[in-house]
Amino acid sequence: MTTLGIIGAGHIGSQVAQAAIAHGYDVVISNSRGPETLADLVAELGPRARAATASEAARAADVAMVTVPFGRYREVPVEPLAGKIVLDSNNYYFERDGRFPELDNGEATTSGMLQAHLPTSKVVKAFNHIRSDEITSDGTPAGTPDRRALATSSDHPDAVEWVTRFYDELGFDTVDVSPLSESWRVERDRPAYVVRQNAEELRANLAKAPRTI
Repeated sequence: MTTLGIIGAGHIGSQVAQAAIAHGYDVVISNSRGPETLADLVAELGPRARAATASEAARAADVAMVTVPFGRYREVPVEPLAGKIVLDSNNYYFERDGRFPELDNGEATTSGMLQAHLPTSKVVKAFNHIRSDEITSDGTPAGTPDRRALATSSDHPDAVEWVTRFYDELGFDTVDVSPLSESWRVERDRPAYVVRQNAEELRANLAKAPRTI
């Protein structure tokens, strides 16, 4: 069975963990404060979950997810994630993260910066433009009319394929906005950000996104 290693146990990480376990995945989850602080969450998630350090979660992962405040992305362990698909839900909030001129000026993307930090991994944008509680509440079976869609983006086709399957398992259609350099289209304050949309609507919102805000 696939083990999902989650680095970041906040709202998004805990909801993805819950959804993954419901679909048969094992989860190893971490935060910056230590595994002992995750006892209540792990008890809630059940026997398919365990807590670990970030490095341990990365090493245990078949596929990993990074869902930490963007300003701390350089703390993500590099070597244990080598060769692995890494889902990235990061969003840039300068009020929290401090200013990154390359993002303010439209010269970089949050996921592209994580990919540069993890040069031997396969970074793929995922779950960054949906409210956390909706990850476990808004999914519907494939073929449902007006099914909600989520975007993904990567320089690695196999990573996009994995996220597409995972989204579908959790109840969402996928719109691919690859390569990773185009992932700004689904970042904060763009038309596709944290709104419910089907695949057609998502494509339209991605197409009209402004490069800078």
